[in-house]
Amino acid sequence: MRAYYADESERDRYLRRIFDATASDYDRIERLLALGTGPWYRRTALQRAGLGSGAQVLDVGIGTGLVAREALRLIGLEGRLVGVDPSPGMMGEVRLPQVELLQGRAEALPRPDASHDFLSMGYALRHIADVHAAFAEFHRVLRPGGRLLVLEITRPEHRVGRALLRAYMRAFVPLVARVVGRRRDTAELWRYYWDTIDACIPPASVLAALREAGFEQVQRHTELGVFSEYTARKPG
Repeated sequence: MRAYYADESERDRYLRRIFDATASDYDRIERLLALGTGPWYRRTALQRAGLGSGAQVLDVGIGTGLVAREALRLIGLEGRLVGVDPSPGMMGEVRLPQVELLQGRAEALPRPDASHDFLSMGYALRHIADVHAAFAEFHRVLRPGGRLLVLEITRPEHRVGRALLRAYMRAFVPLVARVVGRRRDTAELWRYYWDTIDACIPPASVLAALREAGFEQVQRHTELGVFSEYTARKPG
């Protein structure tokens, strides 16, 4: 990712800047690009992963709260949700008063051991510097028997699919962002999104890293060939 930053310290500064700067545009553009199907898909994925009423949820990389909003519908009033994100700007757009928000990173979660029944992360895997450290943290904060869901966009295996998704993410999406976004950084964010998708570790490596962290029942479910749902369970 040398086009955006030269080293890890620059990477952290770049991510903080780009996400803080574009937070106010994020939900509006996501709704437009997903044709309004985003909430349904996120809720369905959470249900497939086993999230139910009364769960104590940790949403890592909560962003503007898109996954958290659907999780709250499933856990009800008896559940509790804590969100962690490194971007104050993104968390400022959450607008979910029943959610506790904490600034932090996936590799060093500001939560006690065995404190959550369920952990979710939506489309942030490719922004993590050390996947092994993050998965070790996920294992640490989950209670025995706790479940995990990681949502991510995966680069298509076939050349034609990659070309189509690349054109969509690097040309069409930035164009839409320039038209409807209020910040010029927004188009840059969506171009960066494709580049992180293209550079993200492959699914087999994600599954292997989850097993290495101590998880069992590690699986990957896909929708439309590009939407990956990684699920796992902490033994207990």
